[in-house]
Amino acid sequence: MEITDTPAADLQQVKVTADGSKASILIDGVDYSRVVSGYTIHHQAGQAADVVIQLAKGRTCPDFDGHARVAVGVPYEPGPAAAAFLSAMDAGLLEKAALARPDLDGGQHGFTKAVLAQLQQWARGEFDQAPEAT
Repeated sequence: MEITDTPAADLQQVKVTADGSKASILIDGVDYSRVVSGYTIHHQAGQAADVVIQLAKGRTCPDFDGHARVAVGVPYEPGPAAAAFLSAMDAGLLEKAALARPDLDGGQHGFTKAVLAQLQQWARGEFDQAPEAT
């Protein structure tokens, strides 16, 4: 899940009232219950609570009334990022890099494994060299 972040100084009044099957969530007096499907409250003694509001299915927790830093959780969808990453690939360069990998083996699906390993390496930002053979 990706989480939007607010600066630590921006505390908002949060009131959560849960009855087991549904909850009402007020942030600075505004009711957000109809757009929230879940939330998480994390609170350590002596610190302001952190409340993550989810706009997708989630679970509820006990009532809470206090100040908290509020973040909006958005379910992480890797598809668009993967599509953008793959569309930027040069097929010839990828094939050359995969064939030059020291971990390329002649076994079943060996070339496909090498291509996937190369893509994973590039996704991690490792562009200089292939890993040593294992």
